[in-house]
Amino acid sequence: MLFNSYIFIFLFLPLTLAGWYYLNSKKTYSAAKYFLAGMSLWFYGYFNLYYLAIIVASILGNYLLSYLMKFSRSRMTSRIGLCVGLLFNLGILFYFKYYDFFFENINMVFHTGFTLKNILLPLGISFFTFQQISFIVDRCIGRAQHYSFANYITFVTFFPQLIAGPIVLYKEMMPQFEDIEGRSFNSHNFASGIVLFTLGLSKKVLLADVLAIPVNFGFEQTAFLDTPSTLLVVLAYTFEIYFDFSGYSDMAIGLGRMFNIELPINFNSPYKACSVKELWQRWHITLSRFFIQYVYIPLGGSRKGKARTLFNIFIIFFLSGLWHGANWTYVAWGTMQGLLVVWDNLGIVKVKGSNDKVHAKFYIPRWLGWFLTFGFFNISLIFFGSSSMSNAFQMFKNIFAFKQTGYLYKVAATLDIPEFYLFKQVINMAAPSALSLAYVLLFILLLMISGFIISRKNALQIVKEKFPDSRLCFFTIILFVWCIISFSQVSTFIYFNF
Repeated sequence: MLFNSYIFIFLFLPLTLAGWYYLNSKKTYSAAKYFLAGMSLWFYGYFNLYYLAIIVASILGNYLLSYLMKFSRSRMTSRIGLCVGLLFNLGILFYFKYYDFFFENINMVFHTGFTLKNILLPLGISFFTFQQISFIVDRCIGRAQHYSFANYITFVTFFPQLIAGPIVLYKEMMPQFEDIEGRSFNSHNFASGIVLFTLGLSKKVLLADVLAIPVNFGFEQTAFLDTPSTLLVVLAYTFEIYFDFSGYSDMAIGLGRMFNIELPINFNSPYKACSVKELWQRWHITLSRFFIQYVYIPLGGSRKGKARTLFNIFIIFFLSGLWHGANWTYVAWGTMQGLLVVWDNLGIVKVKGSNDKVHAKFYIPRWLGWFLTFGFFNISLIFFGSSSMSNAFQMFKNIFAFKQTGYLYKVAATLDIPEFYLFKQVINMAAPSALSLAYVLLFILLLMISGFIISRKNALQIVKEKFPDSRLCFFTIILFVWCIISFSQVSTFIYFNF
């Protein structure tokens, strides 16, 4: 089920909120948690019951292991439990996400004949698997206690964060589900949650989905793009993925607040960063947190010298790229991010005013740091958005060919959106020959609006500073109605694929 759908907004969400607060008002707290978990499983299995069987098996397997760890009396038993937990979770992830990718490459390199299974990737499997790995690792090393099944299944399945994050930790969620005082309806939390949800919804429906039209066309027509069209398609993709993921994160936090549950911030204006290192302190914050806590630190972190530290940094970005998808394009993207962050950590060049206290040989102004960071991230997204390495290299080839064939007119013409209908009719009557140019101007205007919005305060900052405010509430209503009208162009979130 999608946040940006009629069934979610007008059926699922009202039923879930009503049931949650009704059961809590009757002080049947366990029933309320089981109800919320059941509704979350409906949310997850709405498109495919096959998904439901996988997540239930994953939950039961991890909960059983957590229960058995209650009887652990030795370090050896804990180590065995840790190995079993990692093999179980990573095995599920490998089978459903990487099996075909792995054996396809084995067949190519060693000329073997392993049969590919064309396995359907369950939605958000990387998110709920990492979430449970964090719990089971801490459980096995004695940092986490065993919780009731009602708390555990609610923690894993809570629908706002189930499919595309944030990747929540048990220690920030379990206390909230056990907090009796948080079970009563809170009008301030509920209203601010609605505003946050609507702001996120508008990013997705009115910006990300519109930008996706020329972006998808461009990435499918790489052989025909010229330099201007390639550059604008890549820039549009940079904005699309921002609004898509940022929008989901805002909606998730907003939905959590409606239930008096505070989800962690996962997105903090990353395109304002002046270094790649800073960008990754702002983008997908909970994924970075997971890799730091469960990969970087166990590898030695920064405790084993400069060379080992840089290697550990590179490894977590390499794994982050692989986490995003079973394709060499994601590996290339993660490798590029890793090399850029390693370069930042070498301390050769730093941005003036940086919080990093390490002395550098050269200092550059913040505007130049921002320009280079944003530019390099744009370039890296060519790998991220391409379906294959050959398509990615074709995009690079188009950029450096410095040719102009007029294909930008064809790319821009895909923006035949309802909001442009009246302008289109006027132009057709007054000057039909100018319609192609009008589409290009519309495309550029959309990119300028996107850049302006990104440069301003983000949704969390707006709600924190402006709510409650009559103008903000009125603006929220306008956006909500506009989004509902635009649901005919509904699409899934990019991060659903991860």
